[in-house]
Amino acid sequence: MRCMNKKILCIPAAAWGAMAVTALLLYLFPQVDIAVSSLFYSPETGFEQGGTLWERFIYHSVGVVLTAVYVGALLLWLYNRVSGRALLAFNGRKLLYIALVAALGSGIFVNLVLKQNWGRPRPDQTTLFGSDRQFTPAFVISDQRGKSFSSGHTSGAFALLALIFLARRHRKSVAFALLAYGTAVSVARIAAGGHFFSDVLVSIMIMYIVSGVLYARLFGCDGVSNTKG
Repeated sequence: MRCMNKKILCIPAAAWGAMAVTALLLYLFPQVDIAVSSLFYSPETGFEQGGTLWERFIYHSVGVVLTAVYVGALLLWLYNRVSGRALLAFNGRKLLYIALVAALGSGIFVNLVLKQNWGRPRPDQTTLFGSDRQFTPAFVISDQRGKSFSSGHTSGAFALLALIFLARRHRKSVAFALLAYGTAVSVARIAAGGHFFSDVLVSIMIMYIVSGVLYARLFGCDGVSNTKG
C-alpha cells in the first residue's frame, strides 16, 4: 500500500508505471492509431469532420482560452501585489509555475523538440487515408517532414493541468472542467485527421509530467507555498 501511495516528483508511482506501459503499447501496436483514425474517415469524403463548425470552434478556442487564463492570472497577481491582498492565495510563484508549464511543456518539448524534428506525417497525409506519405508508428522518427507527433493543440489545452495541481478548493470541479475541455480538443484533432490517437496521448502525458515535476521543484509535494512574491 505504501508503494502504491508513493509519489515521485508529485506524480504517483502508479501513474509513472501506467504511462510507461501506455507508451510501450502505443509503440508495439500501431494498429490502434489506424483503428481510431478510421472511425472518423470515409473513403468517399475523407475526414469529413475537418472544417466543420464544431471542429473549427474547438481548434481556434485553444489560443483564446489560454490567453484568457494567462492574462487573468497576470491581472490577479498584479491586483494582489498592488492591494496587498491574497485573493485566491495567488502569488508570483504560482504565476511563474503556470507560465513555465505552458512554455516548457507545450512550447519547447512538444512544439519545438518533437513537432519540428520527428517528421511523422499526419493521418490525412498518409496513404492509409487517401494521401501520399507512409504511415509511421508513434516514437519512430521519420524523414517525411510531417508534424503530427505530438499534438500541439492538445499540449496547449492540457497546459491547464497546472491549475489542477494548484487548486486547493473545488479541485474535483476544476479537474472535471479542464479534463473535459482537453479531451474535446484532442477528439477534434483526431476527427479532423490532424493527429493520431498516440499523438494526443503523448502530449497529455508530457504535460502531466511537466506539471508534476515543476510543481515539485517550486512547491514540494506537501502543499503550495503562500509566500508573497
